[in-house]
Amino acid sequence: MKRVFVIHCWEAKPDSRWYPWLKEELGKRGFKVYVPAMPNTMHPRQGAWVRKLADLVGKPDKDCYFVGHSVGAITILRYLESLRAGQKVGGAVFVAGFASNLAYHDLETFFSKPIDWKRIKSHCTDFIAIASDNDPFVSTHYATDIFKNNLGATPIIEHMKGHFSIKPPIERLPSTLSAVLKLSKR
Repeated sequence: MKRVFVIHCWEAKPDSRWYPWLKEELGKRGFKVYVPAMPNTMHPRQGAWVRKLADLVGKPDKDCYFVGHSVGAITILRYLESLRAGQKVGGAVFVAGFASNLAYHDLETFFSKPIDWKRIKSHCTDFIAIASDNDPFVSTHYATDIFKNNLGATPIIEHMKGHFSIKPPIERLPSTLSAVLKLSKR
């Protein structure tokens, strides 16, 4: 069975934003979808978030797909780095993701060492990066260009979606559904 793991953003909950909608839509299409409450969402820490994801996934395989929103994206990157040689997953979608701490002190644990892009690509080769042209926190350079340049991610630029969060309120995000469906058919 194809499984999808949706990792929410900083200060979020699984039942907020567009996560319930995505879970329902993917569920209708036969996916088993997990949207876990990540630990200490007000002050995320890499170790705790990556452990939570690893415990939830159990044994990764080519039928595992990931959707990371904001800090959820770096969580997925760090999780992929942690996999053992030979372990492969199906693909990942990054929504307003980033690969540097963007000067946020609370995110420093995620960036205590450089990202090992080569190692990540040894575990996953299919990536899609979704950004908004008016995101107040993560520019398209961070949300798409870096992922395209380092992982070969397909970029998608949405118009006027902010940080895909609560301002403006985003309760449905069809591009994420399309992205997961595209990755799962490759």
